Amino acid sequence: MRLEDLGWDASFSSAFEPFERAGLRPGRISRTDRRSFRVLTGQDELHAEVSGKLRYHTPEWPVTGDWVVLRGDSPVIDTVLPRKTELSRKTAGEQTGKQVLAANVDVLFLVTGLDRDFNPRRIERWLLLAGECGAQPVIVLNKADLHPDPDWAAGEVRQLAPAVPVTVVSALAEQGAAELIRHVRHGETAALVGSSGVGKSTIVNWLLERDAQLTQEVRKDDGRGRHTTTSRELIPMPGGWLLMDTPGLRELQLWAGEDSLDQTFEDVANFAAMCRFRDCRHEGEPGCAVTEAVSGGDLDEARLGSYRKLQRELAYLARRQDEWAAAEEKRRWKRIHKAMRQGGKRL
Repeated sequence: MRLEDLGWDASFSSAFEPFERAGLRPGRISRTDRRSFRVLTGQDELHAEVSGKLRYHTPEWPVTGDWVVLRGDSPVIDTVLPRKTELSRKTAGEQTGKQVLAANVDVLFLVTGLDRDFNPRRIERWLLLAGECGAQPVIVLNKADLHPDPDWAAGEVRQLAPAVPVTVVSALAEQGAAELIRHVRHGETAALVGSSGVGKSTIVNWLLERDAQLTQEVRKDDGRGRHTTTSRELIPMPGGWLLMDTPGLRELQLWAGEDSLDQTFEDVANFAAMCRFRDCRHEGEPGCAVTEAVSGGDLDEARLGSYRKLQRELAYLARRQDEWAAAEEKRRWKRIHKAMRQGGKRL
């Protein structure tokens, strides 16, 4: 397998030039297990650990999909090369911070089940995540065999994002593989994301034509799944591309900005551009084109409600980010003043 088969391209080659002159070698992280990493080099698969420099002085912790610089025979990850795309969410809980889930993903398969998991509002959240990532989203409606009218469901989803491809499949019935994989080209990386129980691991096994991932049945009482995949793993596929399975996310806290929101809700943004007032909140102000579109049947009221909810969530996130940045700046100056009092020690 060549580096190009793993997604290596001119941008990574250019970033690696200084390290190549120093006799180091590149590799791509295929799996992370706490402090240990599996790395593909094109010739073999290695186990590596991070260097002290990376562990204590670099903010970019390696994640699955990263291209890294390796040194030594028992390889140590010295540097993370600049990422083309970054799949991120807000850290779970009350802490404000970014959690990078995967790197250098070209295609993002947003998987939902056509069973009790089917929820257009949740799909909108995944689309917002994809918009911030920069990868090409593809909505995958799995478990078509469990829905009385999968074509109707696909039509409903297409109204959410007319420019985003929608693919209907049934991994258990082995239907729709060709339609799914046509969205990925040789050397590209696709990632499966979605809630627990939507069938991501079943899709991996189906496409590989072997049981590479464990699977579990969803709970019958609420249709929700349990975590089967526990880490993100990069899997070379027969067609010369790579597939990344990811653990299901029960709590998808967004890490995105206003631009991604407008991109995801392009229909709402287009109506908002015609409002009389630039700061219109679309809550009954005179000349509001958005509320007029709802009244006239040109915009779904539930979709507007989803837009408002996500807008409030992102506004709260922005405030927390500003507070965190201010606190971090205060901590930085305290360290500087402490060093000055100790005799000008270098930081």
